[in-house]
Amino acid sequence: MTDHTIPPFEDPSAADERRAALGYVTEAFAEAILAGIEGDCFAHAALFAAFQELVVTYGEEPVAIFAEKLPDRIRCGEFSIASKH
Repeated sequence: MTDHTIPPFEDPSAADERRAALGYVTEAFAEAILAGIEGDCFAHAALFAAFQELVVTYGEEPVAIFAEKLPDRIRCGEFSIASKH
């Protein structure tokens, strides 16, 4: 049976590909903003598309386990751009 766990983003074997992918997402985000789409609307759509793709790739349970870890990662500032005061 294949291991269906979601590899960590820090996985060095996929680091270059993931950095490139993040660049594409960042560009799409900027284009959407220029087209008049609200940032939070685009972010929600991007999250939906991302989770949909993860479920197709890994299945519902591994993605649910991955999502359970998100609150702590968010609270630790992993997704924050600005430095904390």
